[in-house]
Amino acid sequence: MGGMRLPLPALLALTTAAFITVLTEALPAGVLPALGADLGVVESAAGQTVTVYAIGTAVAAIPLSAATAGWRRKRLLLTGITGFAVANTVTAVSADYLLTMAARFVAGLAAGVVWALLAGYARRLAPEGLPGKAIAVVMAGIPLALSLGVPAGTFLGGVLGWRVTFTVMSVLAVVLLGWIAVAVPDFAGSPGGGRLPVRRTLAVPGVAPVLVVTLVFVLAHTILYTYLATFLERAGLGAEVGLVLLIFGVASMVSIWVVGAWIDRGLRALTIAGTVLVGAAAGVLGVFAGSPALVYLAAAVWGLGWGGVPTLLQTAAGQAGGEAADTAQAVLVTLWNAAMAGGGMAGGLLLDHFGAGAFPWAALVLLVPVLAVVLGAREHGFAGHARYGRT
Repeated sequence: MGGMRLPLPALLALTTAAFITVLTEALPAGVLPALGADLGVVESAAGQTVTVYAIGTAVAAIPLSAATAGWRRKRLLLTGITGFAVANTVTAVSADYLLTMAARFVAGLAAGVVWALLAGYARRLAPEGLPGKAIAVVMAGIPLALSLGVPAGTFLGGVLGWRVTFTVMSVLAVVLLGWIAVAVPDFAGSPGGGRLPVRRTLAVPGVAPVLVVTLVFVLAHTILYTYLATFLERAGLGAEVGLVLLIFGVASMVSIWVVGAWIDRGLRALTIAGTVLVGAAAGVLGVFAGSPALVYLAAAVWGLGWGGVPTLLQTAAGQAGGEAADTAQAVLVTLWNAAMAGGGMAGGLLLDHFGAGAFPWAALVLLVPVLAVVLGAREHGFAGHARYGRT
């Protein structure tokens, strides 16, 4: 194993695909005032450009994954990235709110295709025994987009206008199309275009625990992350939001590195550690929200726990699914986006009824069953060593 190397040019193309997917989703949040003003709508309506994207991803992942099961993998990946190029171009030039929302929904559809494809593609590209590390390289695109891409896009939007930012995103997608065409090998789709249906996939040992952990863990994280600025503002630390997010982002990158180094030997331990770290961070925020130093510490611990979670869960779904890995990945994408949408709604209800101080405690309560399920799925779902089925 020591002499085997990861095919980095191909994997980094997939990393860039993950980067574009996350940045396309999150970028409107950084340019909402200008976007809303240009489209003639209030900021809350402009914010629905993020919601409709998530809806598109959630509704697309399973049916589109099933409909394209027989497609060559490279063709499908190129189609998804083309969807981003077209949708971001329309967004950049549109002066109509409904057209912009339609473009954002199409971008969400593209994301549903790409997300359901990336982890399986990474597994098939990886040398024997290193699929987890390959997935970690690809999933690094997520924290890179959040910690570097969104701030850079927001800055560019402030200087040159939000439309320029989306134009740059389209250009990046076109460049990526060429990169994929040259550097990424092709693979066949499912024989005969078929794959296991969702019901049979859920019956595969280990798949259900991974999906339950995905839904609840992402829900816990999203409740706290979505309303972090509100939480810090109510705690008297509103001016620290940028620094807290920076610390979280840097720690997330460290987490990705650690997970990439150890996931193929310690999936179970890393998942347990990630759950405990995020829970500990929530507890510190709940008790010591007024202390800047401890809030910074909590952000670092949170990032260390959370950064590798997408890689861990994608890998766990792949190893548990075996022959049903592609369907398991599609269901995971759907549940992930449903949890993100649910986290935003649940956080709003908590804020209205219990105040911002309830956010970390809600996250902590949700992480208790997450830890219990991970601990209980010792043989199937979260085993000590990654055990991969056919890819």
